[in-house]
Amino acid sequence: MTVFVTGAAGFIGRHVSKAVARTGAKVIGIGHGNFADHAQWGVAKWVQGDIDDSNLEIAASQFGAPEILFHLAGGSSVGPSIEQPLEDFRRTVLSTAQLLDWTRRRAPTACVLAASSAAVYGDVHSAPISEAASLSPLSPYGAHKLMMEQLLSTYGRSFGVRGVIARPFSVYGAGLRKQLLWDLWSRLKTGADPVMLGGTGSELRDWVHVGDVASALVALTAEASTEIPIVNIGGGQGVSVAGIAEMLASALGRPGAVSFSGITRPGNPSALVADPAKLLSCGWRPGISLIQGIEDYARWLENQA
Repeated sequence: MTVFVTGAAGFIGRHVSKAVARTGAKVIGIGHGNFADHAQWGVAKWVQGDIDDSNLEIAASQFGAPEILFHLAGGSSVGPSIEQPLEDFRRTVLSTAQLLDWTRRRAPTACVLAASSAAVYGDVHSAPISEAASLSPLSPYGAHKLMMEQLLSTYGRSFGVRGVIARPFSVYGAGLRKQLLWDLWSRLKTGADPVMLGGTGSELRDWVHVGDVASALVALTAEASTEIPIVNIGGGQGVSVAGIAEMLASALGRPGAVSFSGITRPGNPSALVADPAKLLSCGWRPGISLIQGIEDYARWLENQA
């Protein structure tokens, strides 16, 4: 079986590529950058460049049309989308339009699994969020992910493209080089005491290990249909930003070294916790506890330059 993974060099993309390769499938990665080590993360062939007809045709001409496309390329966080909203649109929305149009013409029987984000829900939910909850994204990042979802749903209705939309919540783990936990470690290693982080620290997040996200994404391909089902990826447990920051600081030998400015960043919801019932009904179960995951991440961080 041939599987295309867009954004295969990214944080989630590398873990998904490994998980897919373990099934015996041939993984073709598409995205930006030149990577001599792509085989180490399960990619048999790397196609460098944009997600467009040209690069998709290069991949298909060598390995045949894919049976599954994991669409993981696109904007990856709120901050850059606020700084460069047009670039975030190009990465997320335009790349999706190009992928879907190529798929309907050249791989019409393929399954498209698109990674969206819990950011589409916005800041209007205090209880665990189901997939049917109202959508009110706060940032260009969230708005563009919602546009991506709408495109896939439209291609399902109009052209019979089969797919599924995954909405991961707060993903962490080895390889994460951005956002809260990476920022905390980057400041701790300078010797700063205390480390001042933005926000209040009371913000709730549903932390899910990237290995569990990868296994969920692979499992969800079995749910693909022209109805384009939507599935949250999270464990359903809210842990405060202050709580997980203290867990990581302690694992790195710096307990009590974190404080918060009280200044909330634009586009940053106060609570994002999943209702995971739909994912659990698909047979998925998390395999890595938060304590284990944070300890593993701390060991990985300590080996970084």
